[in-house]
Amino acid sequence: MAPVLQSSQPWVEKYRPKQVKDVAHQDEVVRVLTNTLETTNCPHMLFYGPPGTGKTTTALAIAHQLYGPELYKSRVLELNASDDRGINVVRTKIKNFAAVAVGTVRHGSGYPCPPYKIIILDEADSMTEDAQNALRRTMETYSKVTRFFFICNYISRIIEPLASRCAKFRFKPLTEEIMTTRILYICKEEGLNLDSEALSTLSCISQGDLRRAITYLQGAARLFGSSISSKDLISVSGVIPEDVVQALFSACKSGNFDTADKEVKNVIAEGYSVSQMLSQLYDVIVESDDISDEQKARICKKIAEADKCLIDGADEYLQLLGVASNTMCAISNMPSFGS
Repeated sequence: MAPVLQSSQPWVEKYRPKQVKDVAHQDEVVRVLTNTLETTNCPHMLFYGPPGTGKTTTALAIAHQLYGPELYKSRVLELNASDDRGINVVRTKIKNFAAVAVGTVRHGSGYPCPPYKIIILDEADSMTEDAQNALRRTMETYSKVTRFFFICNYISRIIEPLASRCAKFRFKPLTEEIMTTRILYICKEEGLNLDSEALSTLSCISQGDLRRAITYLQGAARLFGSSISSKDLISVSGVIPEDVVQALFSACKSGNFDTADKEVKNVIAEGYSVSQMLSQLYDVIVESDDISDEQKARICKKIAEADKCLIDGADEYLQLLGVASNTMCAISNMPSFGS
């Protein structure tokens, strides 16, 4: 096995683009931001889109290209969802950092070093509404010396007064072609061998999330060495085996609640992700030929509701049981539970 496989550095970090122009597939975003870097005329920014599409990478690249390694730590404040970003932090830490004026000293480094600081708020959609409201005044008061970069998956969770103060950039899911190109480059660098089936599988299971694809690839490389098959990638990805999904679907079609409940408990006991199960169950139901469009619509509506509840922290067993019960009712043309 190549020695590089024993390195402790995650490949996600090792192969993270260091410059804005290297960010894959976000052509419009890159074009606008490259111009921003040239003029150093930087507005508040809001990056939104699916995970693993380059939002955080782009924000960090801009900051590094503006200030260089010497000034980065003093000019850039990064706060993630894991940090406390409640209303008190906004009023103290963020406000105090935003209030300090900075000069334009270049230190002979060749970096633009514009006369403002940058505050990067990653996963901003997990901030409370009160905390977001507290930022409004801070953004306006210190706009001459501070720029805010908001990064989120769901733009609908950013309050309108904040969103309207920012230039918005949507990051698109990566195409299979772009994913394949990047994965093949990493395989070449790391001495890995992936056949076309494995490449296709990796693109399918990562669903446009390049970070997830690289993580799966590194996990498979550590476990199975330099030759990685489609089966190896599925085993490290957490994708639920097709027979488990089919067993739950068959139990729903049987019309027997106890049978469905047994399969749901089996999914939970095996430790499978219910969110992943809903995603795969959705695919099975949409492609099914023996269910009417009206029945599919009822089932998919419930899957959507359950998926939202899971994001908000609901109990996995109850949500999956709810989906199974309503699927059973829809297939049997009975009123749904709770209707």
